[in-house]
Amino acid sequence: MGLIIRILVTAILVMLIANFMPGVRVDSFVTSIVVAIVLGLLNLFVKPILVLFTLPVTFITFGLFLLVINAAMIMLCSKLVDGFGIDGFWTALFFSIILSVLQSLTFAFTDKGN
Repeated sequence: MGLIIRILVTAILVMLIANFMPGVRVDSFVTSIVVAIVLGLLNLFVKPILVLFTLPVTFITFGLFLLVINAAMIMLCSKLVDGFGIDGFWTALFFSIILSVLQSLTFAFTDKGN
């Protein structure tokens, strides 16, 4: 049940960010649910491989290169999901930062009992 709630919260945050951030387009709430699922799967399977391959760069940049990897995950998601669009790299970077911060805040307040 917790996974479904996390997906729904992420979908709501994606819709919220898309409404306020220029350069991000989400067609419907169903699309944002698909975006949340695809982002979760990309972060589960693709991101660890990218982090492993870019480990030297990540060390040199003191972990800041992970922001680039997060932006790449958002851009890849926009290519995979119809109805979700990102205008460019910088938009994807800011979107990923805002989404990560909002997810952290939301899950910190909602997961008090766990």
